[in-house]
Amino acid sequence: MKWEVIDLDGKKSGNIELPDEIFAVEPRADILQRVVHWQLTNARQGTHKVKSVSDVSGSGRKIYKQKKTGNARQGEKRNVHMRGGGVIHGPVLRDHNMDLPKKIRSLGLKMALSSHALSKTFYVIDSEKVAAAKTGAVAKQLKKLKLDESALVIGGAALDDNFKKSIANMANVDALPAIGANVRDILKHKALVLTRDGAAALTKRLGE
Repeated sequence: MKWEVIDLDGKKSGNIELPDEIFAVEPRADILQRVVHWQLTNARQGTHKVKSVSDVSGSGRKIYKQKKTGNARQGEKRNVHMRGGGVIHGPVLRDHNMDLPKKIRSLGLKMALSSHALSKTFYVIDSEKVAAAKTGAVAKQLKKLKLDESALVIGGAALDDNFKKSIANMANVDALPAIGANVRDILKHKALVLTRDGAAALTKRLGE
């Protein structure tokens, strides 16, 4: 499909041909949900842990004799009911990573891109490069394009440093290189912006 290319000032600067098999795929909620779930699950660290009875330091001897002390009978100090003792049924170290077929991941990314294209919240810009790192100037440009509320900008192999610095303090505007494009970030923004280089990189990545 043919898509209009604009610059950051909103002026038309030509057209670009985007492959239908990447940018015009009918989205499926179940595929998108699987990919987002895979992303969130693999992002979990699993490093939360408590000490069980075997992990608590200290002697395992009985703290006082069974009878004739006037106290309730007790065992070792490390028992779960003792102050400073172990914790029962608490979280332990675990690996949350899960597998998802590469074809499903690739299909999910295509559907995420297509969802913005089909809902007309998709833009292609000539380049994200700006002359100077000025948040106010870039904010005005994005506001003119109605992208200041929530937008994700995807560039080529690397993003322009001035542009990254300019949007660093903008709460709802994010930018990623093409290699970092992912379903969750694409779906959570109201608008998606690709540079020419970003569109070419994604086309190459998803066309393999």
